[in-house]
Amino acid sequence: MFAPAYLDWNATTPLDPAVREAMLPWLDARFGNASSRHEYGRQARAAIDEARARVAAAVGAHQSEVIFTSGGSEANNLFIKGGASVLKPGMLAVGAIEHPCVREPARQLRRAGWTMREIAVDGEGRIDAGDWQAVLAERPVLVSVMTANNETGVLQDVAALAREARSAGAWFHTDAVQALGKVGLDFRALGVNAMTLSAHKIGGPLGAGALVIDKRVELAPLIAGGGQERGLRSGTENVAAIVGFGVACERAVSRRESEATRLAVLRDRIEAALPAWGARVFSAGAERLPNTTFLAIEGIDGETLVGKLDRAGFACASGSACSSAQPEPSHTLLAMGVAPELARGALRVSLGRDTTEDEVERFVATFGRIVGELKNLAAMAA
Repeated sequence: MFAPAYLDWNATTPLDPAVREAMLPWLDARFGNASSRHEYGRQARAAIDEARARVAAAVGAHQSEVIFTSGGSEANNLFIKGGASVLKPGMLAVGAIEHPCVREPARQLRRAGWTMREIAVDGEGRIDAGDWQAVLAERPVLVSVMTANNETGVLQDVAALAREARSAGAWFHTDAVQALGKVGLDFRALGVNAMTLSAHKIGGPLGAGALVIDKRVELAPLIAGGGQERGLRSGTENVAAIVGFGVACERAVSRRESEATRLAVLRDRIEAALPAWGARVFSAGAERLPNTTFLAIEGIDGETLVGKLDRAGFACASGSACSSAQPEPSHTLLAMGVAPELARGALRVSLGRDTTEDEVERFVATFGRIVGELKNLAAMAA
């Protein structure tokens, strides 16, 4: 009997054992408030400072540029709403395939006089060059384009986009949550004004994230209070989670290259088998994360496929875990021009540090069997 295979690493990741070990003291004897001036507080403050340095080093930033948050969603909201609060209302441009925690706060700003503009993507999910130039001509004030898409894994040329946005006078932000630990990230070289990170995508704890922000960019805080995190994120710090985030960053970066090579081989093994069942791999012609396959088979419902794979011992996803409660087809695929009927059949397979060759081979065999059964049932019903 095989243990269930977890193939949903883009949704979240199991806690790295070394991260758990680093966190444990801060869940027990080292319980101090980092704002306290006694020894317990000084220990907590020192631990946060060390974690901040580790997160900064993982993305080529200075530690003073790292603002800890409760996760990627809060960090994205902090940049969008915090930036909008200190700037004169204008255009906010976001990629058409952004995560909901970018698109939704952007839409909310309409009530404050802002104009939201979605930047079109091509059929592979890359920012459309023509529409991007049209956006720049409209002089956006804030721009947000994700580094790597959470569903397709498509990578954007963030450095080029940021350079052109800055030349047009805009602040440029990138949601790099899915990219951290999978591809190289250099805050300084990318030239972005802000970058969002999250711990639980890289073997760190849930509930910890960061906004890496150029100190020359002014933001208004979402949470006011005691003035923690340079006054941009008040509230007593979650020391254990922050410590875990720092260690997770260090470990993810140290094994990134070897893991990227290994996972790309496993991903390619899956994709090599898909044409036999009539599957379409989305964004196959674009540069992607090495661990991600997003596919669909005409006439087969994605939720049905996910359910059958789950019962067969494979945990996959029909799209983004953050929007899985919504029955609508993937907004990413719709933005790419995929027909709604095919988009509803989308299945995401994402691999991680514990994924083995044996799991992939068993998945390939099981997937083929289930697809065959579903196609036979459809033929009988026709």
